[in-house]
Amino acid sequence: PVCTGSTMSLMVVSVACVAPPSPPGGQDKTSLSAQPSAVVPQGGHVTLRCYYRRGLYNFTNFTLYKDDRSHVPVFHSRILQESFLMGPVTPAHAGTYRCRGSYPHSPTEWSALSDPLAIMVTGVHKKPSLLALPGPLVKSGETVILQCSSDTVFEHFFLHREVTFEEPLHLVGELHGGSSQANYSMGPTTSDLPGTYRCYGSITHSPYVLSAPSDPLDIVITGLYEKPSLSAQPGPTVQAGENMTLSCSSQTSFDMYHLSREGEAKELRLPAVSRVNGTFQANFLLGPATHGGTYRCFGSYRDSPYEWSDPSDPLSVSVTGNPSRSWPSPTEPNSKTSIPRHLHVLIGTSVVMILFTIFFFLLHRWCSNKKNAAVMDQEPAGERTVNREDSDEQDPQEVTYAQLDHCVLTQGKITHPSQRPKTPPTDTSVYTELPNAEPRSKVVFYP
Repeated sequence: PVCTGSTMSLMVVSVACVAPPSPPGGQDKTSLSAQPSAVVPQGGHVTLRCYYRRGLYNFTNFTLYKDDRSHVPVFHSRILQESFLMGPVTPAHAGTYRCRGSYPHSPTEWSALSDPLAIMVTGVHKKPSLLALPGPLVKSGETVILQCSSDTVFEHFFLHREVTFEEPLHLVGELHGGSSQANYSMGPTTSDLPGTYRCYGSITHSPYVLSAPSDPLDIVITGLYEKPSLSAQPGPTVQAGENMTLSCSSQTSFDMYHLSREGEAKELRLPAVSRVNGTFQANFLLGPATHGGTYRCFGSYRDSPYEWSDPSDPLSVSVTGNPSRSWPSPTEPNSKTSIPRHLHVLIGTSVVMILFTIFFFLLHRWCSNKKNAAVMDQEPAGERTVNREDSDEQDPQEVTYAQLDHCVLTQGKITHPSQRPKTPPTDTSVYTELPNAEPRSKVVFYP
């Protein structure tokens, strides 16, 4: 071994006595891995491990380097042990990394640098879309095209299959005005190609800083097992608004059944249930029915969810009648009255308000008429006198009188002479004193 210094102006500058690099492909070849994936969402974490002998052994001590020479302080000039948890990641963490480690039997002996590992940070740009042409259900042996596109100008696209340690597939973007896209032809399809795919976009000056992921796309290979049968209960024709059941069954012991409708990408799935007649069945309840369609079902096993059987024979479901008449909504016309229900409430409220208005108008008019009649029958206040039982009072006094009526209360004042008249007046009034009234005031009630 010779003592050398690291010539890479990278994350770590270390001096160690290292053995000459092992020949490419040797059993001591150094490798760097990222778990759970090298594609890391912004703010997430990733675990880096440096190992040798094709992954059988981890280096006890290792160092990390970043090829673009950008500075990530967290592991600058550090010797790491077993593994390194990196995060929360930012766009500055994106790039390619290498590692070298010291062997357990010879701590002073360092390995050669590993091959580069690209760490991609996602969620920085707007997500693209991912389509399968002609569709995501692909018969075994056929070809499918995965198309990643965006209204953002991306020079690079990356296609990634989830739950694998494979690096994302790099695709060159084709620019079309203010948009971009890339196509990847996959096939002839075999059992190692189906799965859940997403695509990402990036720009040239920061190729490992990616967009948010596209919506997931499940690529399924069909035709690997015998087809199940599909039937409708009570029958393939149903009245609008009624329920129906589609039963998928087979003598094959499938774990799961999938029901698809022609023209729709989304499918329904239910676990298979063993029946006493030896079949495995799943019942899909559909309804209330609004319109028909053509249905097919597939069977699959739990340990290979992307590998399906041949499709069942197509089943055409038809719906008769008008669903809006059978199942009217609160705002739809009623079949009997042709008047929306909410108008009944509005009309009823209006009628009640009109009746109350008429009632108060008549009551007010009746009270006004009675008041006018009482005023006309009343004599002038100055001509009325009041008999007093208290003759000791010499000074003139005022008597407050009130005439009670159901609608009007009138009051006035009468000035009496200081002496009681010798001849009683022909028109007398009965009066009473109010206990809380002011002195020298009386309230008189006229019969």
